[in-house]
Amino acid sequence: MAGKRKTNEAGSSTGLRADVLRALGVLKAATADQIQRLSSPHLTYRHTTKKTAAVRKEARTASHRGALNDLRRHGLSVDGGRTRGGEEVRLLTKDGLAAAAIELDRGPEEMGGMPKSAGRSGASHAMTVNETVLAMIRPKPDLDLVAGEPAEAVAAARACVDAPDGIGSITSYATEVALPATGTWKNPGVGCAWADIVLIAPEAGLPLLFIEADNCTEEAPVIAAKFDKYMRHFRRKVKDTDGQDKPMWRTRWSAPDPRWGDASHPPVVLVFHQVGKRTALTQMERVADLTREHWQGRWAEGGFRIYDGKMPIVATTLELLCEHGLAGPAFWRFGREGYQNLWDAIGNPRRDAALARRAEDARRRQEQEAAERETQRPVCGDCGQKFTDDRWKASTTVGWGRADSHPHLCDDCKTRAIEAERKAEQAEHERQEQERQEPEVAQASKAGGWLGRWRS
Repeated sequence: MAGKRKTNEAGSSTGLRADVLRALGVLKAATADQIQRLSSPHLTYRHTTKKTAAVRKEARTASHRGALNDLRRHGLSVDGGRTRGGEEVRLLTKDGLAAAAIELDRGPEEMGGMPKSAGRSGASHAMTVNETVLAMIRPKPDLDLVAGEPAEAVAAARACVDAPDGIGSITSYATEVALPATGTWKNPGVGCAWADIVLIAPEAGLPLLFIEADNCTEEAPVIAAKFDKYMRHFRRKVKDTDGQDKPMWRTRWSAPDPRWGDASHPPVVLVFHQVGKRTALTQMERVADLTREHWQGRWAEGGFRIYDGKMPIVATTLELLCEHGLAGPAFWRFGREGYQNLWDAIGNPRRDAALARRAEDARRRQEQEAAERETQRPVCGDCGQKFTDDRWKASTTVGWGRADSHPHLCDDCKTRAIEAERKAEQAEHERQEQERQEPEVAQASKAGGWLGRWRS
């Protein structure tokens, strides 16, 4: 025990340190509170009897702060300054990123870059990115680990469990991912796009989703310029391992010919956090107007738009995302009216509905035509059974100057009729043969009688 404490002086367990490494490996910069809510959400509902919120937070984050201190002593993490609220921010070192890559089962090139302004100016952008990831995952507590807490704490935990699910786990996400328009994945060219968050969750119908976070501090043209960079990357093609030219993004993310409401490029979600002086709704509208060339589709017959060659851009606020979740009306697709759930927003429900109506109309027409055809189906003149399709076709087919011998009979009755006719013809042939032979027999009989008398 003494040796273990010397190695991990803060007393953290191996599993807890692994949780912290995974969280920081994805988020890059985070507070102990964010790491706790992400990896051990049940602790949020403990220590509720303590007097103040500050004391409760200190108690529920104690284990993760201990793990962070152990990682710091081993040279895997460093202090990254403080948030505007005074919370300490932790970052991973180069060795820490390598250790996190092992925990996440990712290569070094998949770990992404460090967040913008990490450890400076309160790391406000990094904190918004983290809160966006938390709002997307919506971690749920294990109710067994909350047993014994006050009734109101258990009820709050149960309400969280019963709320709509989020998407994926921390391993489904990556942050600060380069999207090079020039250069390589490992060495992207100057001026490439850097995605704040990348989500891969094919099990939820989201094989690839890019997320941008903004604190309402940047000018709308600056935000719009990011989508120019996104489009440059999406349009870039490189040779894949099979020697064929493919979009570069598809050589990294294996999505089987993904389509998003018939759009050719992956969707991007823009999450605004009302921190700066600019209004989130105004920012959405201005960015939508400045990026119209990238997302606007063309009208098609049937009352829907076609988005071939376009990029679905969807906007929301962190408040709406936390309130409604992904399945609620929290997302505005540029160019549409009202808010939708995430899947409808990045998809094309009008097109889906129109195609479904067409398919239903076609099905009804086929059923009507089949019913009308059924009224014309011949019936066997002998047994009364309806003709099969093959028998019906054969009965009306004329080829080589010959028509069907029994067009009014089904296959079975026709077979029996042909057999009966064959037997009748054979009997008639035998009768005729017998009638032909009878005079000869009679003559031979007479001749035999005269010769007999002569010989006697």
